Amino acid sequence: MAIASSGIGTADIETASAYDVERVRADFPLLRQTIEGQPVAYLDNAATTQKPQAVIDALVRFYTEDCSNIHRSVHRLGERATEQYEAARGKVRTFLNAASEREIVFVRGTTEGINLVAQSFRSRLAAGDEVLITGLEHHSNIVPWQLACEATGANLKVAPLNEKGEVDLDAYRGLLGSRTKITAFAHISNALGTVNPIEEMIRAAHAQGVPVLVDGAQAAPHLPLDVRALDCEFYAISGHKMYGPTGIGALYGKEKWLERLPPWQGGGDMIRSVTFEKTTYNELPYKFEAGTPNIAGTIGLGAACDYLQALGRERIARYEQTLLAYGTELLCGVPGLRMVGTAAEKAGVLSFTMAGVHPHDVGTVLDSLGVAVRAGHHCAQPVMDRFAIPATTRASLGLYNTRAELDRLAAGLRRVGEMFR
Repeated sequence: MAIASSGIGTADIETASAYDVERVRADFPLLRQTIEGQPVAYLDNAATTQKPQAVIDALVRFYTEDCSNIHRSVHRLGERATEQYEAARGKVRTFLNAASEREIVFVRGTTEGINLVAQSFRSRLAAGDEVLITGLEHHSNIVPWQLACEATGANLKVAPLNEKGEVDLDAYRGLLGSRTKITAFAHISNALGTVNPIEEMIRAAHAQGVPVLVDGAQAAPHLPLDVRALDCEFYAISGHKMYGPTGIGALYGKEKWLERLPPWQGGGDMIRSVTFEKTTYNELPYKFEAGTPNIAGTIGLGAACDYLQALGRERIARYEQTLLAYGTELLCGVPGLRMVGTAAEKAGVLSFTMAGVHPHDVGTVLDSLGVAVRAGHHCAQPVMDRFAIPATTRASLGLYNTRAELDRLAAGLRRVGEMFR
């Protein structure tokens, strides 16, 4: 499902009106606080999201009632901790619609998931091979592939962007070939909100026999996901982007690919047996889960999956789309403001510059008004280079944001314009 940046229909309006955002907001304790005497308007969701009470309670419950290590314990606490940890794996499997829990590897987040694949994939790369990414990527989907290429002599290829911040699909297809060993791209851009046509991109890669990794960090909180329908080989998500804890995420991998790849890290649960002469690796998914994991975070991630599933991801997507359309119209009416990233298919990101004002100054003024946004290159410096700017101010939307908060954002930006006139 792709979210368009305009063209809201009657069904969308009806769904948005049925979406009780105030009831949703009541689930998030942090939103009750004030900053500079104003209720906090948190518009930095692409960086991290706030946590509902259900997730907070899951973390507290584990540490106060069930805190123990997992898998090899024979006592009651260890058994309960293991049950909750593995139950969370089942929840992530359902969330992504993976075929098996063997295909769900717990990692620290999307960054570690991509690094896991990139480092393990070194065994399949040689001098002259190619890795294909796009000009839209977060640094976490650039640097791991640079490291893999440097270590193996492979070459990194980049599909360019057009003026709207969309991947040039013709160029992308033209770069796929017999030397391409893997392609990796974002589902949604964190810097611009562009929703990539990943179904088409995956089909083009598979037509050349090329496996695909999708960076799903920004998609997981906004879109219904079905990795089997997408047919990608790998899909990585981060808990903290989807209303879960920091320091936890998951990598989906097709079972046949996880079986082929060697483990990235060693120790702990990833072994079946160890001698000084040889180590036999554990079965999936534990082959890729070295050391004591973030048990509490994993349980919290499971609670976040439950929360999003109960709220309804289609409903969330449609509600956020109405916010995006409203916010886009508001900001386009602010004097001196230039929107950066105007793709036909977008999720809830409003990235912009203000004439004559540094993005950090914009963010500072907005903070004084209780409006939290992000200013900088958003760990996507090549995207900024493409548009010949050092940085943008970015307001990113979540399921608890409101039109009133966007009104405050627009009013704050008008004040910025007046202050720096």
